[in-house]
This record gives sequence, C-alpha cells and structure tokens, in this order.
Amino acid sequence: MLSDPVRRSSRDILRIFFSGRMLIALLMGFSSGLPLLLTGSVLQAWMTEAGVDLGTIGLFALVGLPYTLKFVWAPILDRYTLSAFLGRRRGWLLVIQLALTLAIAGLGLANPGVSPSGVAIAALLVTFFSASQDIVIDAYRRESLADDEQGLGASFYVNGYRAGMLLASGGGLILADFIPFSWVYFLMAAAMLAGIATTLFAREPDVAAGTPQYLYEAVVQPFLEYFSRQDAVWILLFILLYKIGDTMATYITTPFYLDLGFSKTEIGTVVKLFGFWATVIGGLIGGMLILHWGIYRSLWRFGILQMVTILGFVILAQAGHSVPVLALVITGENLAGGMGTSAYIAFMASLTNKKFTATQYALLSSLMGIPRVILAAPTGYLAELFGWEGFFWFCTLTALPGLWLLTRFRTWMESSQNTPAGEPLVEAGKN
Repeated sequence: MLSDPVRRSSRDILRIFFSGRMLIALLMGFSSGLPLLLTGSVLQAWMTEAGVDLGTIGLFALVGLPYTLKFVWAPILDRYTLSAFLGRRRGWLLVIQLALTLAIAGLGLANPGVSPSGVAIAALLVTFFSASQDIVIDAYRRESLADDEQGLGASFYVNGYRAGMLLASGGGLILADFIPFSWVYFLMAAAMLAGIATTLFAREPDVAAGTPQYLYEAVVQPFLEYFSRQDAVWILLFILLYKIGDTMATYITTPFYLDLGFSKTEIGTVVKLFGFWATVIGGLIGGMLILHWGIYRSLWRFGILQMVTILGFVILAQAGHSVPVLALVITGENLAGGMGTSAYIAFMASLTNKKFTATQYALLSSLMGIPRVILAAPTGYLAELFGWEGFFWFCTLTALPGLWLLTRFRTWMESSQNTPAGEPLVEAGKN
C-alpha cells in the first residue's frame, strides 16, 4: 500500500529529492507528456488554421480513446517479457517508444485541410502508442519507488510530464509561426530520443512475488482483487469526476484564446511557457504538502483550489485581449492543476497491488482519461451553446460531485497509515 508518510529528517527528504529515482521519474514524465498535446492543442491550432470547423475539432477528442481503454491490453504487458536483457518493463518500453516516434513523424505527413479522416487515423496511432507507453511508465514508477516516495515521485513525474507538454504545445505553437506544422511534428518525433535514452540507462525494478504466470491470471486476477475491496466502484467514479471540471475547461482553451485575439506566439509564450513554471512550482509544492498532510487532506484542499481557479477563465472572457490578465489566470490554474494532479496520481498509485501494477494502474488511469477524451468531445458544442463565460461556469459546477464522493473515503484513508506496508491503500477498509 501507499500509507500516509512517516516523518523524515530534512537530510532524508533532500536525499530523496535529489536522488536518481526522482530524475528517472522526471524524464519518464517528459516522455509521457510530449505526445499528449500533439493530438490536442497543437493539432487544434493546425486544424483551426486549415479552416476545420469548431465542432469537428471538438470531436477529435475521440482519437484519445486509447487512453481510456488501455486496461484492455495492459495484462499483456504485465504477463510477458520481451527482452531478458532489458527486463519486463524496460523491454516493452523501448519497443513502444520506437513505434511512438515513428507515429508522431507520420502524423506530420498528414493534411487536416484536405483529409481530416487521414489525420484522425494518424493521430489515433500516436495516442495508442502513447497510452501503451503510459501503462509501462506508470507501472515502472510504482515498482521502483518506495511507498512513502510515491507522492514526491508523482510530483516529479507531473513536472516532467508538463515539460514534455510545454515543448510540444508551447514550443510547437511558437515554431508554427515560423515553420510548417509538419516540421513541428518531425522535431517532436526527434525529441522522443530523450525518452529512449532514459529507458536504456534506467534500472529495471524488482519483480514482485506472486506476479501472474499465465495470461488468464494476468487478465482476471487484477480485477477480482480490486473489486473485492470496499468502495471499489465509488473509487472508480471518484477518479472519473475529480478533475472533470478542470479537464473540460482547459481542453478547448486554444480556440478560446484565439477568439479573444491572442496570437499563437502569445499563446505559446504566456499560456505554455509562462504557465509551465507555475505548474512546476505547483507540482513541487503539492509533493511536499502531501508528505506533510497525507493524501486525503491534500485531495480535498487541492480539489477546491482547482474548482475556484476555473472561474479565472470567466474573468478573462470579460477582460478580452489582455496579456496581464491571461498571465494571472494561467498562473492560478496551472498552480492548482499541478498540486491537484500530484495528489491524484499519488492516490491512484496507492490503490495498486504490486502483483498487478500495470493492469490495475491502467484501469484507474483509463478513467482519469475519460474526461479528456469522451467528456471533452462535446466541449466545442457546449461553448457554442452557452458562450465562453457560461461554459466555464458549467465546468466549475461539474467539479462538485467529485469532492462530495471524497467524503466517503475519509475513514479508511485516514486509518490506512496503520496498514502493513506492501498492501494497497484500500486494504485498510476491506470488509
């Protein structure tokens, strides 16, 4: 399990903070974050420039379906080992990263103005290999970090993730003012070499005792073990809803900024580059506060902060084209988002049994991706229906159900600190 952390000395905390394990978490986060917005905001900007209508752009969220279905093929990655030399996790990761690099370059050869369907197919390949990479990286991080290092490891992972997103989206949008979008995608494919190098030099984690020996066990046992727990279904619903408001609000923001008159360079500089540092600070603060408060209180406080900062987009809609207001809104949203995501990821890691890390984490993180994929699909139509201000008010209200569900978990989450190490967090609340 991932119990609420024990007190550590300042020297121990600094040693963990600057350890090679955290560096690996940071670099693997970079590899996970890089592909995400290449099928999101960067592709949105390319399609907007090519004259594709807003409704179609919103529907392109559906190419992210692999992020919500990755638990389907995760058991294969738990059961089989491709390379005895590299090990179970790194062997799969190397093959997947090579395929992902080729898929990103292939997307750069597509043309959204001529064939949106061809772009959709190319983008779907990117998201499939990206989701597969996430399965292995999530499992690697859970297995390579100690229980009480998961919260800080999550913050490093999130910051690396955001760095990859910054390079792809902020850097990509700025570059697109000077070079064709196709060349932007070729450069992003080359940037995946950093992830490949990390995989080659990382240490393979130990294999937990009792891991599945047959594919049937790898498919069935993770789900039987998870659904035997108290509040198992409610936990899945909570994971679905905790960041739904924040995710829906930020998914369609690129057309929002363009409608307000911001240039691509302003978006790339302020929203992506400037906002990145707010997220880095938020992620690191979040990781340290999780060590102090524990996961439950962190989820509560960060969740409320996420909900409140969505209203900043309402203020921006009223202010119009104002770079200072844009900077303030992005600072607040990214600061809260970085903190909330650190607690969110640490919570999901705490729920996994190390015997079935890839499959159980894939199940949980698949639900995490649903707001970004399925529920984000109609955001373009909602924005057209409500207007930008009404849309962001709607997103704010959708954050309330997730916070309400969190009240169900207080008893067993607070008692989990007395649970034997090595068991999943909800084992403390088992009937």
